[in-house]
Parts: sequence; C-alpha cells; structure tokens
Amino acid sequence: MNSRLLTPIILLCAAISMKASAQSNRPDKLYSMSGIGFAFPMGETSDYFKPKFSTSLGVNLAVGNGGFFVYPKVSLHAFTFNQQIADPGYTYTIQKGRSTTYLLNIALGYRKILDKWAFYGFAGAGGGFILTPQAGVNANTLQVNMENKTNSLGIAEGGGGIEYNIGGANLFVEVSYMYGFGKIQNRVFNTVPVSVGIKPNLSKLLSKL
Repeated sequence: MNSRLLTPIILLCAAISMKASAQSNRPDKLYSMSGIGFAFPMGETSDYFKPKFSTSLGVNLAVGNGGFFVYPKVSLHAFTFNQQIADPGYTYTIQKGRSTTYLLNIALGYRKILDKWAFYGFAGAGGGFILTPQAGVNANTLQVNMENKTNSLGIAEGGGGIEYNIGGANLFVEVSYMYGFGKIQNRVFNTVPVSVGIKPNLSKLLSKL
C-alpha cells in the first residue's frame, strides 16, 4: 500500500461526515490528528517483532451534539523484524530487518471535556497491510536480493487518551490495543501502540460552510 494514498483516504472519510458535522454547535466538531510513538508487540508477536518507531494520522469528526465522534486513523508502525520461519521459496531468515504497517482503523469514540482537559475512548475495526522483508541469496553471484512480502489482514482496535487544550489545538497521549485477524510467521499479530502528538481544532472551517 503506497503511503501517498493514505491522505486521500482520510480526506474521503472526513468529507463523508463533514456535511452533518457542520450543523453542530460543538466546539470539537473536527480535529486533525498527528502522533508519534512506539507500538509494543504483545504475546507471541514479540517473537518476531520489536518496537522501532511509529506515526499515526487521523481525524476526529463530531457526531451529533453529544460527545460522540468518528475516528478514522492510519497507523504506520515500524518494527525490527526477526524472522522465525523462512518463507516458501527462501532458504534464509532475516534478522534485525525492518517491517512497516499500513493499517486503517475506523472507530466510534466518545470524548468528555472538563475545562482544558478532555478524556476519550474509542473502538473500531479496519485492515491493511504489513510488509515483511525477504532475502534471496544467489550463491553463484554472491548477491542478496531483498524483497518485501505483503501480509494483508483485518484488525480491531480499541483504546483511549487524554488531551490538554492549548488554544487552537490539543496535545494528546493515546494508548490502544490492536488485534490482527491474521497471522504473520504462523503467529497472531497484536500490539499496544502508544503515541503522543497534537490535534489542531479545525471546527472553524466547518462553521464557514
């Protein structure tokens, strides 16, 4: 999955809900979201993945006049890949390689605002791809040809976070649990992403529509 496609996907999700959100009087009608952090593999996932670096991009779209919101998010987790089982057609296993995820989750969340602080939780599902490296060795030419294997899977993700308002944006800390409905290296994929970042409040843009 090309990372250049991720921004259009998020903008499409925003456009679907924007018309309904524009009629709300809520101060949190629309936030964009950008976070950085780490995704910590859990259970047997830690056999082949180690945390490296993660980024996430998304939007929060208000639903009605209560605290509910729709939360599409793309997770770009990077892991150190220690291959346990050689893929079919390959003899060697990769150690200390790099694996990257391109996972889209669409969740329903609820936010409670208390003065400058806000607390929220969310749950949803989605899917995407996880790229894992492969190494083909040509003994005659002494060359190693690196390729990526695309592992597609569905995911479910739930979590929560804390926000602090700094004017036109919120600083946030978010923790979630991500479960993959598919296996990598014959093992289930599940991880705990932890991220910090900023959510600019774009609600004024909707009021001008």
